[in-house]
Amino acid sequence: MKNNQKTLVVPLIIIGSMFAVLGFALGINAFFVPFVKDAFNISITMSYLVMTATFLSFVVFGVPSGAIIKKFGYKRAMIIAFIIMATGFYLIAPAAAIASFPLLLLALFVSGMGQALLTGAVNTYVTILGPEESAASRISLMGICNKTFFAAASLMLAVFIDLSNVQITDVILPFYIISGALIVMGVLYYFAPLPEIKAIGEEENSDNSEISVYANSKTSIFQFPHLLLGVVAIFFDIGLEYIALGTINDYATILNLPSPENYVWFVSAGMVIGYLFGVLFIPKIVSQSTALLLSTVSGVVITIVIVTVPPEISIYLVALLGLANALMWPAIWPLAIADLGKFTKMGSSLLVTGIIGGAFLPLLFGYIADMAFHQVAYTVCLPAYIFIMYYALYGNKIRTK
Repeated sequence: MKNNQKTLVVPLIIIGSMFAVLGFALGINAFFVPFVKDAFNISITMSYLVMTATFLSFVVFGVPSGAIIKKFGYKRAMIIAFIIMATGFYLIAPAAAIASFPLLLLALFVSGMGQALLTGAVNTYVTILGPEESAASRISLMGICNKTFFAAASLMLAVFIDLSNVQITDVILPFYIISGALIVMGVLYYFAPLPEIKAIGEEENSDNSEISVYANSKTSIFQFPHLLLGVVAIFFDIGLEYIALGTINDYATILNLPSPENYVWFVSAGMVIGYLFGVLFIPKIVSQSTALLLSTVSGVVITIVIVTVPPEISIYLVALLGLANALMWPAIWPLAIADLGKFTKMGSSLLVTGIIGGAFLPLLFGYIADMAFHQVAYTVCLPAYIFIMYYALYGNKIRTK
């Protein structure tokens, strides 16, 4: 789709607000980790199941979300996503009323289904809304909205919930409010001026472009190795993001630091700074793949430093992981869906399944933290950064005849 800058402004503002909602929805998990540990008197490992419940739905609902986007288009799929998310968050209230941890996990799983659908729709929409080479810059701009509201979730929930005096029933009112707000937003987005668009080569009768010829020579989404490797890269990327974002509050709690619910702001601030670099420098100074490579190198160095310095210093270095992680998602997504043509929507849904990394890596982190200490647990980041480094150098360039 070819657009000038003026025609992009309104759609980007609308989609930016949806990225903010996604950030807020996932930010709830970061707040819940230390909350459920005290509310249900469970282990660190068990408390990280709140992330597992949310991100598991990305695998279960990832492929169906692609079918929904293909059938209803991007805009209607986004509205359906808001309804599903509202349903999930509504269920948190009865889970709190009867103090049921399994029902709470189910509620987060349902909400995660809506987040999976919305994630696939908005990221692909932003990618194909303008020039391919500047897609990472647009997604970086969206990331600023996302991570700002990720951190804001802890701040807003802290108005209703005190982590130093946990009462499970305190979550009832705020989640009724959140559920109602999502329904209202879904209705407003229905009337929003958001044009339906298609990627290059996505039209069924499009067979002249080089991209169309390449995509049309395939019979299955699984014949694109750069996409499949991109799914693995997304798996590790999301795991890395939510190890940093989802553990720092808990780390601060373990270290008995004041106002532990506010430490997520350090990671979010690091990510926002990274996104700003993406907006300013991609593709003017660095390419998407180069930005991805630099991010992974930074991540490896920072992780090594985190596990070697004193804990009271290392917690602030976790914020630098936010800076290292910021440009990975904006770079991986457009690199992975490049040249998919008519398979673009299904490709985006397959990428969404990779978000399950946000369930497994933090859970592994929690297990190591239980067995050893939080600081040692950050070593799980190293193999993840190394794989994404491979994808930046070679994996995203693989094409088959």
